Order: sequence, then structure tokens, then C-alpha cells
Amino acid sequence: MTPRTIRIGGDLEVRRLAFGAMHLPTGAGAERENSLAVARRAVELGITLIDTAFLYGGGANEELLVEALYPYPKELLVTTKIGIAVSAAGEWDLDGRPAVLREQVDAALARLRMERIELLQLHRVDPKVPLADQVGTLRELRDEGKIGRIGLSEVTVAQLAEARGIVEIASVQNRYSLLDREHEPVLTACTEAEIAFLPWRTAAWGKAGANEVVAEVAAELDATATQVALAWLLGHSPVMVPIPGTARIAHLEENVAAEGLALTAGQRARLDGLAEPGAAMELNLP
Repeated sequence: MTPRTIRIGGDLEVRRLAFGAMHLPTGAGAERENSLAVARRAVELGITLIDTAFLYGGGANEELLVEALYPYPKELLVTTKIGIAVSAAGEWDLDGRPAVLREQVDAALARLRMERIELLQLHRVDPKVPLADQVGTLRELRDEGKIGRIGLSEVTVAQLAEARGIVEIASVQNRYSLLDREHEPVLTACTEAEIAFLPWRTAAWGKAGANEVVAEVAAELDATATQVALAWLLGHSPVMVPIPGTARIAHLEENVAAEGLALTAGQRARLDGLAEPGAAMELNLP
């Protein structure tokens, strides 16, 4: 049976099926009320890791989660990401300068009403700043007690290895799905080192349902293509922590139900043979 929990960093236990909050609208009125209801329903369903980032509305997504969930349940981990800021030209851009990372951590602590961010992830490695300076700053912030564990996002095997030479890395968040396994080498490295791997775009943004094999397996199990994609992820590696996102409660409940979906050995073998070339990295994605 596939384990339903994982210890991030060796000690922080969370449910392996998590929730990505990026798609929750942060506007006003009925739209906002729906977003609040979705976040609360995620916790009601037993989800214990919710992923957000400063990039999502310049902190508005974090503030939405505070409105929905604060004071946080004891078992809930809200993880956020930093390292992207608005440039002088008014555009979002990578910014891994130590001073900026420090400012963003302090701002996130204030917005999230936390004394310490238990898992803080570098949203992207800024090629303009030495990786050692970026990760070293996060190590200093950890030593100061402002963050508990350090994660990375959209990294290569080499970048992960370099970062691990500087500080313990608790998680990696790369794009990965049943149909997009460009980062399989990174997943392998995480599996070997017991580093939590938080894939985003977990259902290939709807493409799973258009795949003939996925559709066949879904029909055999009386499930949806998304559920099949999530079940495959959970069984593919013990360090996998999918973070599917949605703005609909029905879709959220469908995703959570995927945790109980049992793929046969034959079905898994058919799915293992599927993969498509990965798309180019896009800055405005998780």
C-alpha cells in the first residue's frame, strides 16, 4: 500500500497529497468567498500542506490563506516561495540578491502571521547571483530562526548537488507529471536522498485526459484522468508530494479521492510507458 504521509526534512510529517493555492482568485465578493471556502475545505479533507508564493499576486495569495485559515491548525504546513520580484521596468523577474531574499522572508512572516516559516522555498535560481549567495542567505535565515527548512524550485541535478553542499535541502518543487518527465533525473536524486519532491502541473494541465492510455485506465477504474495521473505520481516515488490546485470544491474533492485509487501492476506498467517532451520553463508558473 502506498504510504500516505512523508516526513519533510526527516521530521515534519505531512500528508503526501497536498494543495497548491496558486489558482485561488484573490479578488472580492463571491469569487473571494469561493476561494476561502476551497482553502477551508482542503483542510477539512485532511490536507496538511498548502503551497503558496509571493509571486501569486505579490503576496495576495498568502493573505487569502491567512483570512481562510488563521489561526492555523496545528498539523497544517503553509509553505511559501521567494526569489522573484517586480523589476524596475515593472515586470516580474528573478531576484536572488541576499538583501531581497531577506526582505521577502520578513514580509512573508508578517503577511502569514508566523514567527517561523517551517518550509521556505527559493522560487527560482537567479542566474545573475551566485547560487552559494542565494542558498547561503537562506541558511543564515534558518540559523536566525526565521525559517525551519529550505527548499528549491525548478532546479537541475547539478544545482541541487551544489546547494546540498551548502545546507540541508528538505524539498524540491519542479514541473513533473505522468506525461512530462523532463525532471526525472532530479526526482531520482531526490528519491535517493529522501528529499521531498513537490511536482506542479501534476495533470499536465488537462492533457492527461486526452491521452488514450490514460483514458482507458480511467474507464477501467471508474475514475477521472486527473485521478489516474495523481495516483500514478503517488506510486512512482515515496518522496512524491503532488500539489494539484483548483478553484472548485468538487475538483478538490476529486483530487483528494485519488489517494485511494489503486492501480494494478498492469495498469501502472502501461502508464509508465507514457511521457511527452517537457515544455519550456515559464516564469509565471509555480
